[in-house]
Amino acid sequence: MTIPFSAGSLVSARGRDWVVLPESASDLLVLRPLGGADDDIAAVFPAFEQVRSAEFADPSPTDLGDAQAAGLLRSALRIGFRSGAGPFRSLAGIAVEPRAYQLVPLLMALRQPTVRMLISDDVGIGKTVEAGLIASELLAQGSASGLAVLCSPALAEQWQDELRTKFGIDAELVLASTVSRLERGLDLGQSLFDRHPHVIVSTDFIKSTRHRDDFVRHCPDLVIVDEAHTCVAADDTVTSQNQLRYELLQRVAADTGRHLLLVTATPHSGKEGAFRNLLGLLKPELADVDLGSDAGRRALAPYFVHRKRQDVRKYLTREDGVADDSLTEQTSFPTDREFKDETYKLSPAYRALLDDAIAYASERVSAADQRGRREVRIAWWSAIALLRSLVSSPRAAAQTLQTRSATATARDAAEADRLGAPLTSDFSDADALEGLDVAPGAETTDADSAAGARLAQLAAQAAKLEGPAEDTKLATLVKQVKALLKEGYHPIVFCRYIPTAEYVAEHLDGKLGKKTIVRAVTGTLSPQQRIQRIEDLARDAGDDPAARRVLVATDCLSEGVNLQHHFDAVIHYDLAWNPTRHDQREGRVDRYGQQRGVVRVVTLYGSDNGIDGKVLDVLIRKHRQIRKDLGISVSVPDAASSGVTDAIVEWLLLRGRDGEQGSLFDADEYRAIDKKAAALASDWQSAAEREKTSRSRFAQHAIHPQEVAREVAAIRDTLGRTSEIEGFVRRALRSLDGFLRDDPAHPGDFTADVSGTPAGLRDALAPALGGDAVETGRPVPFRTTAAVKRGEVAMVRTDPAVAALAGYVLNAALDEQTAGPRPARRCGVIRTRAVTSRTTLLVVRYRFQLTLPSRAGSRQLVAEDARLLAFAGSPGNARWLDHPEALALLDATADANTDPGFGERTMRQILTDLPATHDHLTGYGDELAAELLASHRRVRSAAGEIVRGLTVTAQGRPDVLGAYVYLPAPTAGAVA
Repeated sequence: MTIPFSAGSLVSARGRDWVVLPESASDLLVLRPLGGADDDIAAVFPAFEQVRSAEFADPSPTDLGDAQAAGLLRSALRIGFRSGAGPFRSLAGIAVEPRAYQLVPLLMALRQPTVRMLISDDVGIGKTVEAGLIASELLAQGSASGLAVLCSPALAEQWQDELRTKFGIDAELVLASTVSRLERGLDLGQSLFDRHPHVIVSTDFIKSTRHRDDFVRHCPDLVIVDEAHTCVAADDTVTSQNQLRYELLQRVAADTGRHLLLVTATPHSGKEGAFRNLLGLLKPELADVDLGSDAGRRALAPYFVHRKRQDVRKYLTREDGVADDSLTEQTSFPTDREFKDETYKLSPAYRALLDDAIAYASERVSAADQRGRREVRIAWWSAIALLRSLVSSPRAAAQTLQTRSATATARDAAEADRLGAPLTSDFSDADALEGLDVAPGAETTDADSAAGARLAQLAAQAAKLEGPAEDTKLATLVKQVKALLKEGYHPIVFCRYIPTAEYVAEHLDGKLGKKTIVRAVTGTLSPQQRIQRIEDLARDAGDDPAARRVLVATDCLSEGVNLQHHFDAVIHYDLAWNPTRHDQREGRVDRYGQQRGVVRVVTLYGSDNGIDGKVLDVLIRKHRQIRKDLGISVSVPDAASSGVTDAIVEWLLLRGRDGEQGSLFDADEYRAIDKKAAALASDWQSAAEREKTSRSRFAQHAIHPQEVAREVAAIRDTLGRTSEIEGFVRRALRSLDGFLRDDPAHPGDFTADVSGTPAGLRDALAPALGGDAVETGRPVPFRTTAAVKRGEVAMVRTDPAVAALAGYVLNAALDEQTAGPRPARRCGVIRTRAVTSRTTLLVVRYRFQLTLPSRAGSRQLVAEDARLLAFAGSPGNARWLDHPEALALLDATADANTDPGFGERTMRQILTDLPATHDHLTGYGDELAAELLASHRRVRSAAGEIVRGLTVTAQGRPDVLGAYVYLPAPTAGAVA
């Protein structure tokens, strides 16, 4: 006969205690281990296995702990929770501790029945985490059943890793390189988007009409679009790729029941048309709303979050309108970037090569004038390719001179522009950076022609200039890198082209000291290989404070890849012709988690090559000034920017044709550059003013900080506050024979040697820290920040090492047979001056059954919570303390010794009389259930979600995990 068990009840089977989950049926029990995670869920058939009702065992009066025992047990229990009872279903189970400001988009999202949001926080604030929080919550609540992330192929593997390691979402990569393999495993007529509920789709893959149509037909009900600004454009600047992506998103957004998150740090940048196109994807009526009016801004506010670093650097303060500063959170962004522009002059031999190349390019452009528009554009792009490569490095120049131009195959002038622009320009709206770091070709004729022979001669001339003797730019770089290394910095050197990066890395390696490791990362590596090489570089450098890391990279790393944990300075070896690219490079290290307060930026430029000086003055320095004035970056208007760089190239070619040897900047014709520069400055300033107005208009006011504070307080009361976690880790490791050493450079941080801890703890820590760390005694850094690099432990509840430590402490407390030290015990008798009469503290675990209705149907869940309750006097005549008084007992210290026999007798008496408190404990559970119900209703009703049928019910008798008696310390001369 099958014995019925209700959801949330406690049963015993297979030699352990379990919680019955709502998915159980009359003939099948779905069980989760008591205090365990969803990964340990099991199914049991009562007809074939013995299952009986169980009650949690009372503490043993003979197993007494010290004054720390109660706090350690409580913390270990709370850290282990993976199924919280609050309205945010996912927060207990994810492996990242969000900053308080990162909860704002989540709260905004939960106020919408169908989530439509544009997340546009500044670079480095954590937009990926914010989008991941929303996605994991929608999936956990059942509001979404599948997820698709649309992103650049270069960022696909990073998104996959972030979703898996931080949010527990396993997503399949759908790339041009993986689709054939995925399709081979499909059933007849099955879509791969049906087969794989969570996917990361590259924008390259989705260009195919067949795949695009299949994606739209089977698109998941939750879509995240990364770098969403590349999917739209102003009407006058639209490209074919912009248009394809925009049409795709329009079809995806047309399903009004689909959740859509658009993520970008540059939603506006002065381009009103592109911004409105983004807004129209959220809701069509937003595309035409009057954003200058209060009504328009109120209409947009629920869908748009747009904050600068200064808005969140210090959050939840009285200045934000919060009642007090108890929840204030400070986020360690770098405070500034320190810029240094370092010039160099060409050597005579390099000067001669540049003059010869300019003369050749000028001749080719002049000759093309007689042959038609197509030939002119081909010659034009070839000339720019040649000039940019020459300014970059002799190796890039040699390769360009020997490579056929991509434009040579163009059928007309328009196709020549389409082929030539991406490889030679740096437009801010470039579709992707993949493949754009190859050295462009300059050859447009047959190799055996006179022009081909001349190119070969120039290439041979360039090859002879390699090395610091003739390449003064390289010599200047070596000097600047050495200076940064001497000051303790770890720089990234950004180059425009692959040959330049390889050339620079070769000449730096071995020139910077024995303890400096140099590596190069370029587009020749796959995205995953790039990450691996960076990790290998960090590993090879090791933990020696004297070791230094130098990374030479192309712009394949200037977007998406976060490098703040390994590097803290940027050197622009090659000037980009668009300052947005510089900002992207610097943003790889200038972001949350950077330990340096100031990021160093060194920009190299040639004072006499005819290009760098004006690019630096007109573009780069203007961009810096706007960023300094506004606190944000504003993209340069592409058309006006191209006008300036085109004018520079035109003048150089004119100089080459006329053979002029004077200054490049004193001719009348050259003043045309200044006129175009003035026009650019005017357009750019207007864009900056529009962006400034946009920022002030759309500052986030949809969620008041007090609302965030209320939810943050509830979350931390349930899952533990930062100070509690940090204190637990320190006390537990010391009690378990770990050797801790404070880090004087980072107050609050420490390193720990765990090789002397019990074998069971070492086994638990090994997957998180690595076997070498736990067995060889290598010090493991423990950090107070959540932003840590590989091999370090963040003292947050979701860090795998902290979770393993908490699990060991809790299991050791529950198992009296555990060998070795047991820091937490379930009982204790402490004499202390913190009380004036006998006071008992209880650690109580509650279980709740939740019914959560949604548009997809109701879900039933079982969740756990742990609370401290305390009373003065005897259990039968208890005077219950309020929560702050109970919490204060955790800080009580033992001020006198307690005789073991007396302690055991006292504890036995308390436990014998403890059933007298059951009614109060049960009633308190009902009060908690009512509070949780109110919290769920508050969050859900704001979204207009279904609240009918929403229930939260305390299940069964609560478990008393620990009981601790505090006795007044005796006065002098008294006997215990």
